[in-house]
Order: sequence, then C-alpha cells, then structure tokens
Amino acid sequence: MPETPRKRRSLFRVSVSQLVVAALIGGLAFAITVQVRNDDSDDYSGVRGDELVELLKSLDSANERLNSQIDELTTTRNGLLSSTRRSKRAQEQAAKRAEELAILAGSVGASGPGIEVVVQDPEERIDAAAMLDAIEELRDAGAEVIAINGVARVVAQTYFLDDENQIRVGGREVKRPYRIEVIGDSASLAEAVRFPGGLVDGLENRGATVIVNQKDKVTITALADVKSPEYAQPTS
Repeated sequence: MPETPRKRRSLFRVSVSQLVVAALIGGLAFAITVQVRNDDSDDYSGVRGDELVELLKSLDSANERLNSQIDELTTTRNGLLSSTRRSKRAQEQAAKRAEELAILAGSVGASGPGIEVVVQDPEERIDAAAMLDAIEELRDAGAEVIAINGVARVVAQTYFLDDENQIRVGGREVKRPYRIEVIGDSASLAEAVRFPGGLVDGLENRGATVIVNQKDKVTITALADVKSPEYAQPTS
C-alpha cells in the first residue's frame, strides 16, 4: 500500500529530530576533544599550585556536564529510534486491519484457496430462501468471501429476494445456473457442503444438480453495494 502524504510528513519529522540529536552529540564530543587539546597546549609554568588544582576541578566539572549532556542526548536519540519503530509497526498493523475490514465489507476484491459450487436448477425450484440457506451453510463452514455468478458479492447485510423467476441478491439479479465462488479452507469447505443433510443434500432435494470443485485459487472481483448510513454518525 503506498505511503500517504501524512505518513511521509510524520516519518520526515522523526528523521529530522534524529539528525538534530546526532549532530548535537557529535558537537559535544568535538567540544570535549578541543577542550582537552587546548588544555594540553597551554603553558601553566607560571600558575600557582592551588590555582592549578582549581583549574583541574573546573575542567573535571565541565567534562562531567558535557558527558551528562551526551548521555541525555543519546537517550533521546534512542527513544526517537524506538518510537519510529513502534510507529511503523502500528501503521503496518492498522493497514493490515483496514485491508481485512475492506474484504469483509466487500469493498475490495479478494483471492485465495476455496471452492466453486455450480447449481443446475432445471426445475426452477431453488428460490431465495434456499439460496440463503446455502450461503449460511457456507458461512458456518468457514467461508471468508462469497460471490454468486461473479456479480453479487455476499456480505453481512446482503439480502435475498425472489424476483419473478429469478433471485435478487443485494440488488443484483442472478440467473440460473448459479455459480457460487467461495474463499476459505478448500478441504474443510468441500467436506462441509457434502456432509449428509448439508448444502448439497438440501439443494438436490429440490431437484437441483450440484457440482463442487476444490480450487487452489479463487479470485473474486465482484464488490458489494455500499449504502451510506442516513442517521448513524461516528463517535469520538
């Protein structure tokens, strides 16, 4: 997923902070080096002993302050690096969760292993109620994504209605024969739909012929019809 401008600005601000901290650490280290070299090059032959002692104490204190500042800046830098890593992980997890929710909502396509269920209905006895029962069987068996005839994506709020001699699925008309594409564990799904008294038996009892094919990859491009809420508003 490409980075958003906001994400790039956030990462840029953190990177600039790290560069500033690193520059400060380098500057302080350079200052200590210059100070020590200057002290080594000065001529103290005319300075009294007690003055030299005080001077050494002053230098020791200055070095301690500089070392303390370097430690603080190093801690700050490490904290920024850790924060950057945490922020990156949080963004990756949020992106992954958003993709999962988009698949469940039917707003993006999906692909994966699964099954294809082809329902021939020569007697035209498979109505909306029978199709809904079949979909519920698939959901109970672990179906993650379902589409019918490549045009009707089935999600939580999808409705099934009889429309003259056809079935309407979430506002989309689907015609016989019915081809139900399902993404999930192909072996578990195939076993579940063939279980005695399950999906296959239920449809065949209505005169239909059902063929179940396991597939290594099922690609579903149909999207759900998204209805914007009329009254509901997000809460903070």
